[in-house]
Amino acid sequence: MDLSEIRQCLDSEDSQDRMRAITALRSYDAETAVPLLCGKIRDPEFLIRSFIAMGLGRKRTAQAFEALLILLEDVDANVRAEASSALALYGDRAFPHLLAMFNQDQHWLVRRSILAALGEVEQPDILLRLCVAATQDGDLTVRETTALMLGQFAQTKFQTTALDQLLRLAQVDEAMVRAAAARSLRQYDLHQAREALCQLQRDPDHRVVAAVLEGLVEN
Repeated sequence: MDLSEIRQCLDSEDSQDRMRAITALRSYDAETAVPLLCGKIRDPEFLIRSFIAMGLGRKRTAQAFEALLILLEDVDANVRAEASSALALYGDRAFPHLLAMFNQDQHWLVRRSILAALGEVEQPDILLRLCVAATQDGDLTVRETTALMLGQFAQTKFQTTALDQLLRLAQVDEAMVRAAAARSLRQYDLHQAREALCQLQRDPDHRVVAAVLEGLVEN
């Protein structure tokens, strides 16, 4: 699709046309694509705003960065989550914004997206800070995600703090969180982790027991 057609489709009342145009911009360089994407960050369709956030993560410029900060304030959690993931691709300068977002935005989708995004970059100290905070989250899926992510700190200088969090998560009421904790505890070759796994192997919920036994089969 050439640029004249892209511009025409971006101004179309048909959301499918606008989506086609945004998708077509993937093949253009950042200098061309970013101004056009930024012009649609107020699109009435949340799905289009989400795709714009994705595009701004791929086409990284100063203008794109500022537009993503605006999208972090979007009324739709899907858009805020996508903007968070895209912003993480900008590296160090994005981290203060993501930390603030994690502390301010209580929506489970946004918080999970930030955790996942930071799990893909080499910033273990920042990720651990978020994980510690996320163990107190009111949403089950956030705590489950956190328990799984804590496994990656095994055999690092952060393992003592991470293991302390896992040992606590292994005793919570929610079976899915205990099962996630069991999967992460298998990564720790430490006495406390092995002891916790022995206790979880006798858990009343079969999903927790299965999570422990998976490790025995793999070994």
